[in-house]
Amino acid sequence: MLGLFGTLNMGARSLQTQQMGVEVAGHNLSNVNNPNYSRQRIDLETSIYIPIAGLGMEGTGASVVAIRQIRDQILDDQITSELSVSGSLASQQRALQYAQANLGQRIDRQSSGPDAAATATSLAGEFGLAEGISTLFNSFQSVSVNPRDTTERTVLLENAKALASKFSQTDSRLSKLKTTLNDSLTSDVSAANRLLSDVAKLNDRISDAENRTSGTANDLRDQRQGKIEELAKLVKVNVTKDAQGVLSVAVGSTTLVTGKNQLDSLQVYDAGGGQMLVRTATGGTPLTLTGGSLEGTITTRDGTLTTLQQDINTLASLMISEVNAVHVTGYSLTGTTGANFFTGTDASNITLNSALSGSPQLVQASSAAGVQGNNQVAVQLAQLADKKNVSISGQTFGQYFSRTISGLGQALSNVNGQSETQSVVENMLTTQRDSLMGVSIDEEMTDLIRFQKAYQASARIITTIDEMLDTVLSLKR
Repeated sequence: MLGLFGTLNMGARSLQTQQMGVEVAGHNLSNVNNPNYSRQRIDLETSIYIPIAGLGMEGTGASVVAIRQIRDQILDDQITSELSVSGSLASQQRALQYAQANLGQRIDRQSSGPDAAATATSLAGEFGLAEGISTLFNSFQSVSVNPRDTTERTVLLENAKALASKFSQTDSRLSKLKTTLNDSLTSDVSAANRLLSDVAKLNDRISDAENRTSGTANDLRDQRQGKIEELAKLVKVNVTKDAQGVLSVAVGSTTLVTGKNQLDSLQVYDAGGGQMLVRTATGGTPLTLTGGSLEGTITTRDGTLTTLQQDINTLASLMISEVNAVHVTGYSLTGTTGANFFTGTDASNITLNSALSGSPQLVQASSAAGVQGNNQVAVQLAQLADKKNVSISGQTFGQYFSRTISGLGQALSNVNGQSETQSVVENMLTTQRDSLMGVSIDEEMTDLIRFQKAYQASARIITTIDEMLDTVLSLKR
């Protein structure tokens, strides 16, 4: 039999057990708003038994054998993977929105089919490329109606300057946007390297703590999972554990962290022609990124944005050559001929011919020298607005620009749709994890009351034994 003192020890163990339950419940409540925390529970086991002859086994109470973390690794892995998708889509969305703003055009998609057109309207009254192209050819038409009127010619030259300036500004803005995206790559790589270092340090702390206590370093593991999920938003990672439980982090097939050792880090490098990509810093291995904001930034920069800038340059180059080819054959009011209307080669350097600037009489609108009322060249210039050019798939200037804008609008629309779907998936997984691993205030309050009552009952055992000991001692008096 336990005896009085054995029963007293059992009561003391029970007090410790219930106190541990209160402490763990309090720890859970303290972390109710910590997004990286997973709730904990105490695991109880019956203490060692004592065989009683003729009676069987007498129990000696219960003890806490572990503080267990409620965590589902499958859910964690799914969320980590989905965060990489979300990070990629978010960076693509931001870059495309910046590109739309840099165009100075609001893009209203009318449908989502392959032949859908995009309606481009100016933002906040800004003079956009769509308006500039239309206004230029309308001005050529106005000059053809009044070929002797220098006022119409002056308006034409001002509109041509405005269009050329808009081309240059748009190209410059898109180039600066690419520079900004490259800077964001550098910033994200630095953040990723800090997180890789943090994971390695946490691996070391977890290993040290668990080797010393033979238990599980629950809070440190929560911190490590949080770091991994932050890292996953930047770059898709593969997280694995070996037979000994050593955690490793890899990007693609390149392992960057194993246990407490950070084997390598990330680095931005110029792959040629200013194309900034990511590789390992020490090994110099180019990395093929498949998710995260790094991948989204590179994909958008080298895909949609590069195509957009190239298409605008193509449009500017074609306008320069087509307008000049007609204008150079005409005659001005003073009889001069052979002058180009535009100078430059593409959107980056297109300008109105400086010889015409401030000299509207030098616009070559006539098809014959000395005939000021002749408007044939001006008519031809106005008709360029409706000319279908073979070099741009049989489209007019306006149609080509609309198709270019449509490509950007479609890309942004696709990313927006994918982001909405991805948000639903991520929220479902997060909600599922929270329901399993998150802290419930009601549940913890119930546990607090349960352990409190058990603690009070255990104290009552000790009080009772104390009274019984007094009774035994009084027998000697």
